[in-house]
Amino acid sequence: MKISIIGSGHIGGSLARLLVEAGHEVGLANSRGQASLKDFADELGEKLHPADVEKAVNFSDIIILSIQWRKINSLPIFNGTGKIVVDTTNPYKEDGSYYQFEDGISSIKVLEHFPGAFVIKAFNTIWYKHLAENGNTALPPELRRVIPLAGDDSKAKAIISKLIEEIGFGPLDTGNLREGSRIQGIQGVLYNKDLTVKEAVASLQAIRS
Repeated sequence: MKISIIGSGHIGGSLARLLVEAGHEVGLANSRGQASLKDFADELGEKLHPADVEKAVNFSDIIILSIQWRKINSLPIFNGTGKIVVDTTNPYKEDGSYYQFEDGISSIKVLEHFPGAFVIKAFNTIWYKHLAENGNTALPPELRRVIPLAGDDSKAKAIISKLIEEIGFGPLDTGNLREGSRIQGIQGVLYNKDLTVKEAVASLQAIRS
């Protein structure tokens, strides 16, 4: 499968490695240009395709957005029709504080730049070193480190859930984008928690009971 990643920092770079190791072709872009991705290309070989942002968007119908939330407005407006955009961002300010939203959704800014896309919130709850090191395909999904995901389209969530399993983690559907963004957000019950899927389900049941 072809997958695009915009952003080659801690989360984006880790996902590029994991997805290539899982056998996927990855189009990788960042704000510094293709020349800055040479080390990734040397490390990951022919399945890693350095690109500019526009080429990365056109490379695949699955786009993982892994840039700083406060820099999303620097992106052009793309035609997102039919594409899945995975929003890994958290709304931190430069000083380490964060923007708060009454509806719990920071992904609305992503939707503005990819109109028509199916936006899935995922990979925003996990520390990058845990993402890079804690996947384990030998375990059953319910005993793996959880990667929660939220979105309004069940088919898009199923596709991203499969990718999460392929890189050794356990997906957990937290509901639609509005509900799931609260659960996965900075103040949410699953944010930055080192839990298995089974433990995360128990945490959600506790707050919902």
